[in-house]
Amino acid sequence: MLAASAERGSEHPIGGAIVLEAQTRGLKLEPVTDFQAIPGRGISSRVNGRLVRFGNQALMGDFQVSVNDLVEQASSLSAQGKTPMFLACDDRAMGLVAVADTVRPEAADAVAALRALGLEVVLLTGDTEAAAHRVSTEVGISRVLAGVRPEGKVEALETLRSSTGSVAMVGDGLNDTPALAAAELGIAIGGGTDAASAAAGITLLSDDLRAVPDAIDLARRTVATIRLNLVWAFAYNVAALPLAVSGTLAPPVAAAAMAASSLFVVGNSLRLRNITGRHG
Repeated sequence: MLAASAERGSEHPIGGAIVLEAQTRGLKLEPVTDFQAIPGRGISSRVNGRLVRFGNQALMGDFQVSVNDLVEQASSLSAQGKTPMFLACDDRAMGLVAVADTVRPEAADAVAALRALGLEVVLLTGDTEAAAHRVSTEVGISRVLAGVRPEGKVEALETLRSSTGSVAMVGDGLNDTPALAAAELGIAIGGGTDAASAAAGITLLSDDLRAVPDAIDLARRTVATIRLNLVWAFAYNVAALPLAVSGTLAPPVAAAAMAASSLFVVGNSLRLRNITGRHG
């Protein structure tokens, strides 16, 4: 109940899941003040006047809260692919809450679609190695960077950029914000935090992960259409204008050709309306 009450002000998906579970169990959540989100660590708040800290082991270390009695159990949970969260009240360890990511049903399809576009997919997460590899196995991602703090995600992007070129970052949480801002293309998933949406270059209205490859595919086709339109327009001007100026091409014919060129550009662009995304 303390953990759920403390998380009431959090925008993090883990916090939301804990609050939802407490409400499902019919637990009465207590008033919260002085809420503070600590990126890459957890949260700190006061629940009915009691100082509650809830997060990873690093958070406990920051505030010198002894969790020695819980470390072995936390390690066991991590080995199972779960993420252990430590709960402390008034700087005294109270217990553990284990959480595990539930893979979205469309995630594997989204990863496959990105690969079909010729993109390398990397899982970049602050979760433990075991938890990250469990998810990556389910969705078909072979390269995993786990246990990365929010500021470390920016450094990870730099490393990826040096070996692969331009990097796109997809995220929805507060911890993803620095990386979304640092990537060449930041894509925020619909339903994510306001901070993620503000930092990203693109915010998807849908929370369906298949919208990510759809957006990239549409962007590529749009650029290809723009290039074809430019080639046609330049070709027309290079060929037709000298003929019109020299008098070889009669003005009515030149005007008709100009109109035809414009119609081609518009018609070619309208073809983009026929593109149907993978999720409808």
